Amino acid sequence: MITIKDVEHVAKLARLELTEEEKELYTKQLGDVLKYVDQMNEVDTTNVEPMSHAVDFCNVMREDKVYYEQSKEELMKNAPEEENGFFKVPKIN
Repeated sequence: MITIKDVEHVAKLARLELTEEEKELYTKQLGDVLKYVDQMNEVDTTNVEPMSHAVDFCNVMREDKVYYEQSKEELMKNAPEEENGFFKVPKIN
């Protein structure tokens, strides 16, 4: 059972300022959520295999291929300024 003290504690951790009305509302709402979650304990899962995802899928991997490679010289053509083989950009303060 969620109490107002629990809501106040969570609000303090989250650095939230709540009115008394909000505390009462969130206490009820969190209590309702926990009641709903508690219903899951009533579900018969005897013949259900444990799973990590609700949908069975496999990861399709593609071959890692380089399809276009630019040389450093080609890339440096785009540099407004160059210094020691690197892009030179304005200093940011």
